[in-house]
Amino acid sequence: MSTAEEFETQPVSPNKLQSANTFAGSYAGEHVAGTEFVIGALFVSWGVGASDILLGLLLGNLLAVLTWGLITAPIATDTRLTLYAYLEKIAGPGTIKLYSVINGILFCVLAGAMITVSASAVRVLFDIPPQVDWYPTDLRFVLVALGVGAVVVFMAVKGFKKLAAFAEICAPWMILMFVVGAFVLLPTIVASTSGVNSISNFGDFLHIASQSIWVDTDSGIGFWHVAAFAWVANLAMHGGMGDMTLLRFARYSRYGYFSALGMFIGHYLAWICAGIMGAGAAILLNTTIVALDPGSVAFQALGTCGIIAVIIAGWTTSNPTIYRAGLAFSSVNHKWGRTKVTVVVGIVTTIIACFPFVFSQLLGFVGIMGLMMAPVGAVIVAEHWLFPRIGFTRYWSKYKGNTTNYAAIITWLSSLAVSYLLETSGTLHLFFILIPIWIFATLLYCGLAYAMGAKKTYSEQAIAEKAEAQRKAIESDYLKDFESNKGSQQKESLPFIIRTASVVSYLSLIVCASLGLVSYLTQDIELVRTWLLLPTLVYFVTATYAYLQKAKIGESLESTDHIEQDLAAVK
Repeated sequence: MSTAEEFETQPVSPNKLQSANTFAGSYAGEHVAGTEFVIGALFVSWGVGASDILLGLLLGNLLAVLTWGLITAPIATDTRLTLYAYLEKIAGPGTIKLYSVINGILFCVLAGAMITVSASAVRVLFDIPPQVDWYPTDLRFVLVALGVGAVVVFMAVKGFKKLAAFAEICAPWMILMFVVGAFVLLPTIVASTSGVNSISNFGDFLHIASQSIWVDTDSGIGFWHVAAFAWVANLAMHGGMGDMTLLRFARYSRYGYFSALGMFIGHYLAWICAGIMGAGAAILLNTTIVALDPGSVAFQALGTCGIIAVIIAGWTTSNPTIYRAGLAFSSVNHKWGRTKVTVVVGIVTTIIACFPFVFSQLLGFVGIMGLMMAPVGAVIVAEHWLFPRIGFTRYWSKYKGNTTNYAAIITWLSSLAVSYLLETSGTLHLFFILIPIWIFATLLYCGLAYAMGAKKTYSEQAIAEKAEAQRKAIESDYLKDFESNKGSQQKESLPFIIRTASVVSYLSLIVCASLGLVSYLTQDIELVRTWLLLPTLVYFVTATYAYLQKAKIGESLESTDHIEQDLAAVK
């Protein structure tokens, strides 16, 4: 996708909107990541009981899905703008420069963690020792991280559509790898647990989980901490509105609920499976789980496929994260261009990835990142939804000709200061600050905006609202036509070779799952380590071929020149 097609400063045109499959694959792929090995293992080291983990993750991930579906996606599909373009309309170029730099740096660190995770798998191939310190202890690991980073940056430069395609192909297989890995190592954990010889019901599993995986050590961390973490783990994306950048391509706001695939499969299921794999790997290697990196854990469970799984899982998360960082920095100066900025950002991110601390401190970092972005999300939600309902003027600061919306920037910085005081004073745990700081930011922004002119009406307002209404009308007409024609398109039969490739790809996943089940029943780890690679290769060849051929057919059916003309007329 070219730079022009990324719509960095303009609303996405209707003919570039993406299908439901795109977002299902994107969320499942991005949130089934190599970092799930890290987080799943850290839950084990937290000393939280099994029941608190299982129920806390259920509630927290549900709250995250609702935030995406009820807040982020509706605003993204209503405006069709990136977070940065929309925030610039609200808060002005002065604010966006500061915000974009801070946000871009945070995304660089997060993407660096993903690259480090992928590199932890590659280092197994070269017999490099696990890297679990704050700094690299082997030059070869640095070289591996640089190589993995180069591939990730190349993918991120390709843009959203290519990233979504990559994730859509990888997601089903990656999800399966977590499940297979857990099945393979469960017998090892059963054998080391007293009082049970096998798992015949959920009670047996809960006993094993409580005794050998998530052991309650009275650490003071419990159900509500787990639930809060699951909610704030991706706060920068949903509550902080970061995923406006991706969801602006969604045909309908309901696509935001596809985040459930990421939360309940990618997080809930993957974190639990990663905890099982981590505990099993620690038993096999006679060490503690904190001494293992993701590559070590996956290799013990899945052999070569474990290495591939961690590499790909790191890629599918770091790719869109670097893409977001590139958009953040390019919004500072639109003349720079997203592609060039993404390359520079990727280089910086890859250098960060050479230092393993970025994933060893991951839980605290994602909490801090989310809370730093949350007050900006509160400002956007207030201006977009609350202002029209209380008689305030949306984009009032822009109509006044301000380059900086001081109400917004004061709200943001004040909220950060209050968050810092609440956390450092011990008043609230880091994971519990979200709700009070969101309420604080909303009330403060509304009060400051009222004092600075948000209650007034402006002459530019009617013109801007008319142009926006025209844009939405064109989009609505396009989607109506699309829906009416969709039925006839679906009736067209795909060529035999494409249908065959799809069937073979599904069968290869079934074979992967069967190997995991047989390995569990026979307690034969080597079965999976030896044979899992073959159906894996078959899956990627056939699934990629089928996807690319279906995409070509879909593109040939589109005829949308009149849409571009209508949009040009509106502009």
